Formats: sequence, structure tokens, C-alpha cells
Amino acid sequence: MMNPGLQYPIFGPEIQCPHCRQAISALTLTDTYLCPRHGAFEADPKTGELVHLQSGRHWRRWNSEWYRQHTHPDGIRFEIHEALDKLYTQGYRATKVIIARRYQDLMSGYLERSTSWRSGQPEANGARLYGLPVEFSPDPADEPCWDVINFDLDQELGVPVRYPYFRLFE
Repeated sequence: MMNPGLQYPIFGPEIQCPHCRQAISALTLTDTYLCPRHGAFEADPKTGELVHLQSGRHWRRWNSEWYRQHTHPDGIRFEIHEALDKLYTQGYRATKVIIARRYQDLMSGYLERSTSWRSGQPEANGARLYGLPVEFSPDPADEPCWDVINFDLDQELGVPVRYPYFRLFE
């Protein structure tokens, strides 16, 4: 007799669609989940990623939340901008952006650099995005969540706010 767990992709018989959060079922004996609104998602057992077949977008899961894995700086910048906007409309403001270290090379050309008025040289810690100071995360070996999540926002109260991509559009 076949083990029922082997009939489904790595995430089990059902997941939430990363786009609309609707429960979507796995197609048995495949690595595919099918959302009636967004189409097919394929689970890659080697990387632990979920790939949207129509767009090629990759998603990874941390604490039951899906996080899009970006390959272009505009994607991560858009996600951060939307999170800042949502935070502002809730009556809060961010004081710092912490971006996953894996995006450091991707984002380096898109960060604003402060220049010291004394020397005219860029400051070492002067990286900013949307006017906020930017830091890069600790190494994922020290904090494994940074291998999946994209960024945190420190807000006025000093409480970090982690944003899975799909929650930005509620």
C-alpha cells in the first residue's frame, strides 16, 4: 500500500494561495497546487519553493506565511513602499528598514547615500530608502527567518513589523 503522504507535494494536501490566500488543493501524484483565480503553482522539493507557473515568481514559507523571493530591485522596493504606506494609513510611521542580506547586492544601486557636509564623502552608514535609514539583516545562519523573509520595518514604538507580500493588499 502507498503512503498517503507521498501522494501530495511537499506542502501537503492543501495550502493558501500566495496571492489571494484562498485555500487551494494539491493535485494528487504531482507537485502542483491549483488556484481557480491564479492558476498553477508548482512545489519544488529540492529548494522548498513554490513557483507560480504563469509568471515564474518564486515563494517561500516561514511560519505558515508566504514570502515572494525577488529577483529585481523594483519588486522589493515596491513591497517596502506598500508596507510603509499601509503602516502610515494605520497611524504609525517607520523609523528604519531592515532588508534581508541576500538583497544587498541587488539593492545597493538603488539606495540613497548620505554625504557628510564636512568631508563631502559618503557616510559608511548613510544608506537610505524612502528617506529611512537602511540596515541589512543578520546572517541567515544566525537567524534562519532571514533566509525567507524580505524585510522588517522598525516603527515608532520600536516593534519590528514583518510583512509577507500578500498581506499588503488587504
